[in-house]
Amino acid sequence: MGCGNGRHAFEAYRRGADVVAFDHNENDLAEVATMFSAMRTAGEAPAGAQADTVKGDALDMPFEDGTFDRVVAAEILEHIPHDTQAIAELYRVLRPGGIAAVTVPSWLPERLCWALSEDYHTNEGGHVRIYTRAELEAKLKAAGFEIGPHHHAHALHTPYWWLKCAVGTANEKHPLVASYHRLLVWDILRAPKVTRATERLLNPLIGKSVVVYLRKPAKAGSGDEGLGAGT
Repeated sequence: MGCGNGRHAFEAYRRGADVVAFDHNENDLAEVATMFSAMRTAGEAPAGAQADTVKGDALDMPFEDGTFDRVVAAEILEHIPHDTQAIAELYRVLRPGGIAAVTVPSWLPERLCWALSEDYHTNEGGHVRIYTRAELEAKLKAAGFEIGPHHHAHALHTPYWWLKCAVGTANEKHPLVASYHRLLVWDILRAPKVTRATERLLNPLIGKSVVVYLRKPAKAGSGDEGLGAGT
């Protein structure tokens, strides 16, 4: 839901899931479709796994009730003025007993970004609210979800965004921003133990995103287990 450039969709496809990458941006979806095709050609996805793109509105998704076993909504709700309607749609298209993962920017890193740069949150399509985890979970629970575990992620990305906000969000060539971007690319590609360990230590403090796991209650007698910490 709100697949953007497709990072989560690609990984799910690579792991053998049947994937629908959903977004309203035609340009992003065209690039995602091209990557899906390249992955099939290169044999990067297991035989039998399927991947497709669908354009639409998160407030009125073109899917039947209970279509999906799993839904990922990563860094999308903070862009949507009517977030409770998008959450209701997420709930509707998930099957009973299905699991969802919802991520939004963490309160503290996001609050500092807003303080450092007006452009960060006033540009077209930008962030329209800052969530506390309690607020996010309350809205998800009100929609009917069972709230499961949570964690924070991407702590190493937080200083990058603070830098961008401090020097100008469009100033990609600033030496500090460019250098830190190279560090992040190196970390993503190489995943060295030192940066992975550092990020794990920093995530609870300055993780850029908070991730909440949810379950849509199963129908009576379905036999589905509750959403535990090991899910």
